[in-house]
Amino acid sequence: MDLGFLLHALIPSLNSVYVLVVFFGYLAIAGSILPGKVVPGVTLQDGSRLCYRCNGLLSLLLLVALLGVGAKMDLLSPTVISESGFELLSTTFILSVLVTLVLYAAGCNSQNQGSSLKPHVTGNLIHDWWFGIQLNPQFVGIDLKFFFVRAGMMGWLFINLSVLAKSIQDANLSCSMILYQLFCALYILDYFFYEEYMTSTWDIIAERLGFMLVFGDLVWIPFTFSIQGWWLLGNKVELTTAAVVANCLVFLIGYLVFRGANKQKHVFKKNPKAVIWGKPPRVIGGKLLASGYWGIARHCNYLGDLLLALSFSLPCGISSPVPYFYPIYLLILLMWRERRDEARCAEKYKEVWAEYRRLVPWRILPYFY
Repeated sequence: MDLGFLLHALIPSLNSVYVLVVFFGYLAIAGSILPGKVVPGVTLQDGSRLCYRCNGLLSLLLLVALLGVGAKMDLLSPTVISESGFELLSTTFILSVLVTLVLYAAGCNSQNQGSSLKPHVTGNLIHDWWFGIQLNPQFVGIDLKFFFVRAGMMGWLFINLSVLAKSIQDANLSCSMILYQLFCALYILDYFFYEEYMTSTWDIIAERLGFMLVFGDLVWIPFTFSIQGWWLLGNKVELTTAAVVANCLVFLIGYLVFRGANKQKHVFKKNPKAVIWGKPPRVIGGKLLASGYWGIARHCNYLGDLLLALSFSLPCGISSPVPYFYPIYLLILLMWRERRDEARCAEKYKEVWAEYRRLVPWRILPYFY
C-alpha cells in the first residue's frame, strides 16, 4: 500500500465522526431504556455492589435490524465501514485519547471515597493515565467500563458485516470468508447472550478505567480482531473439505472450553455449592474452585480463547502471517496476563493459592504449560 495513500486515508473525516456519534448515541439510549436482566456485580471493598442491565443482545439485534432496513431503503450503505475503515480507526483512536484525558482529570478532581469512584493517584501522570484512576467511572448514569466493552464487541461485528457486504458487492465471497464471518458472529452473539458473565471478569471487577482499557475496547478489539476479514477481501483462499472440517473442530473445541470454563466460574461465584460435571465442587480453602475445567488448568479459559482466535485465522490459510496477528497477539497478552493473575492471586490468597497450585500444576495447557 502506498504510504501517501495510507496517511491520507488515516485523516479523520466528518463522516467518520458522524458514524461514531450515531453508534455511541444509540448504544447509550438503547442500553438505558431497553429491557434486560439486571445483574448485581461483585461486592466491592466498601461493601457496595453495582448493577448492570444486560440488554446487549437485544440492543445488538435491534441495531442490526435498523441498519438492515436503512440499507434496504437506500438510507445508508452497508459498505460504509469497509470503505472508510482507516478514517474510523484514526477517529476512534483520537476519541480514546480524549476520553481518557477527561477520565484522568475527573478522577484527579473526585472527592468520592467509595470503591467505584475513589481516585488512585500515584503521581506518575503516564502511569495514572494508562491504567486509570477510578474503578467504575460513570457518565449520566452509564457505567463507562461496561459501555466501552459492549461498544468494542459490537463494533467488531459491524466491521465484519460491512466487510462481508463489500465481499458480496465485489462478487468475491468465498468459503473462507463465510467460515470467518460465521465463527466471529457466533462468538460475538454468544458473548452478548452470556453478557452477565462479563460482570465477574477481572477487567470489570479489578482494572481501573484508563487508556489501556478504553483503547483496548474501542480500537484494538474491533479494528485488529477483524484483520482476517480485511485480508480475505484482497486474497482468495481455497480450502479443502478436510481443512474446513478441521477448522470447525478447532472452533467447537475452543468454544466448549472457553464457554464451559467461564460458565463454571460464574456459577461458582453465585452459588459455591452448585454441582460441576455431576459432582459437588472441590473448593480449596473455601475460596478457589478446583473442579471441572478449573481442576485441569488454573487458567483454562485462556486455552479456549486461544483456540477460538486460531479458528478465526485458519480460514485464511497459511500463505501469510498477517491473518494470524490476532492469535499471536492474544497468546502474548494472555501469557502476560496469566503472570499478572498469578502474582495477584498469590498475594491475595497466600497459602490457599499455594495449595491450589500444588493440586492444579498446569497454568493454561495441561502437560505443556
